[in-house]
Amino acid sequence: MGGTFDPIHYGHLVTAEAARHLFKLDQVIFVPSGRPPHKLSHKLTPASERLLMTLLATAPNQNFIVSDWEVQREQISYTYDTVRAFHQKFGDSAELFFITGADAVLEIMQWRQIDELADFCSFIAATRPGYRLDDFQASPKLTAKLGFLEVPALAISSSDIRGRVARSEPIKYLLPETVEMYIYKHGLYQDLSG
Repeated sequence: MGGTFDPIHYGHLVTAEAARHLFKLDQVIFVPSGRPPHKLSHKLTPASERLLMTLLATAPNQNFIVSDWEVQREQISYTYDTVRAFHQKFGDSAELFFITGADAVLEIMQWRQIDELADFCSFIAATRPGYRLDDFQASPKLTAKLGFLEVPALAISSSDIRGRVARSEPIKYLLPETVEMYIYKHGLYQDLSG
């Protein structure tokens, strides 16, 4: 499961657990992005802090693992490179799935080396209840490797949490308490003007 996780919240965790259960996954590996190409102009919390928040949030679940693979790289983080590296690590006998949000899936045909990426993994697109994918178009090869998962908790968003912190509004119960404490202890998201 890739993402900026800025910050990670219950929507991410519920999605990962639902995907693990529905698709019978052995484990879910959270991969916080290092330098995502679609957010180069955005101000992101440093990758090391996003990695720590992801570790704090996933620690209670024995089926969740966190990888620092993208965080350690200096290059731009493309899904293709990450999935290919995991394919090389686990070998041909492992079946890989890439879990992402439905909003990202709508743009999937623009992803770098998408047809080759489909050779290495299948995709799980998480949607909010009532979210429509009427505009989704993909190649038959990609469509055959795509599963959908409806997750009620996806109404929570990282951008909303960042805004709430900046406006001194409560974020309790939107994300794990350990992540909430980390945000306040380190003064994250206090000023979103820069």
